[in-house]
Amino acid sequence: MPRHQYKKRKAMSDPVYESFEVEKLISYIMEDGKKSVARDIVYTMLIKLKKNENDALLTLNKAISNVMPDREVRPRRLGGASYLIPTEIQKSRRLYLALNWIINAAQGKSNKEFHSFSDKLTAEVIEASKNQGNAVAKKQQTEKLAEQNKAFAHLKW
Repeated sequence: MPRHQYKKRKAMSDPVYESFEVEKLISYIMEDGKKSVARDIVYTMLIKLKKNENDALLTLNKAISNVMPDREVRPRRLGGASYLIPTEIQKSRRLYLALNWIINAAQGKSNKEFHSFSDKLTAEVIEASKNQGNAVAKKQQTEKLAEQNKAFAHLKW
């Protein structure tokens, strides 16, 4: 049965940096509707990036592009078996996966080294911009799984 079509809302850019990616990062970090807390975390992270690196937005965009996957696997049931079929990913989903992997990798860091979540997020973004860290490992793992299952690509329709 086909799904109901919905009208995609146009996302706004954030007021300070006028960047779509920064606004999406704020929205994904937000919990329980507390957007001001999420904004404080992200803007503190960008200020720390500006101290460590020269251009904070350039570093963030490079980190996002290093974490964005090209392909992922989707399960498809044929007969009695389930096959993992590699598929190309739309740009909006690529951005969603990249930002969530960065956030999850930052949440997984230990509290002994870092005092706040913005410190963890800063460290993860810097690592991702250098093509290192847990978020980049997650991307490589996803693309490796898609590469291993490319024999089932003909089942995609």
